[in-house]
Amino acid sequence: MCGHSDHRDKEEMQQLCISLVPIFNHLQLDVMKEIASTTQSSHYERNQEIFGAGENSDSLYIVHRGKVKVYRLSESGKEQLIRILDPGDFIGEQALFTESVHENYAVALEKTELCVMKRSELQALLLQYPMISFKIMEEFSRRLGQAEKQVSSLTSEATEKRIATYLVELAEGQQAALITLPMTKKDLASYLGTTPETVSRKLTEFQEQHWIEQVGQGIIRIINKDALSAL
Repeated sequence: MCGHSDHRDKEEMQQLCISLVPIFNHLQLDVMKEIASTTQSSHYERNQEIFGAGENSDSLYIVHRGKVKVYRLSESGKEQLIRILDPGDFIGEQALFTESVHENYAVALEKTELCVMKRSELQALLLQYPMISFKIMEEFSRRLGQAEKQVSSLTSEATEKRIATYLVELAEGQQAALITLPMTKKDLASYLGTTPETVSRKLTEFQEQHWIEQVGQGIIRIINKDALSAL
């Protein structure tokens, strides 16, 4: 009886995982159930590596619970944060179209549960449901735009403006004046191409200007979004 219950719980978890993902959640429920049946659940503890650069890439990884940090290392060994994945986000989609190796590292930032789908299984679904391919291409385009924007910001904008712009975009994304940083100051510094000390100093300066208020650990109230945007 317990085994039957566990199996049902696993199926429900997989269906919920699939329903979180933009490339799948436009499909009918029975199709999402079919897709969910092809996934495997993987669990990771905090700071556990999910994959590393140079490893074969043959799966799509969907975050069901937890957070995943995706980063790369420079030749000098310096970490460059690429993005933080939350529930509903995914990585590894390039493996769906061609055999490749991972260029980045992925690590669980907290206790994390992933739904993993192998290339062969998803390729069969792409043939059956071509709309999934268009959704994946939309995601490719979105991420390319983000990457180009990040590179442009790192090469042409002052650190102060990069931090201010990040806060404004976070407030708009969370649709709230009280925002929660989705990463540590160390990771934020890596993402913005600066140092944790600089991030802390600039946030303090913004607070002294009454543009923001640092309410608690990683929690910031945006007071003057126009001033931040004008930097």
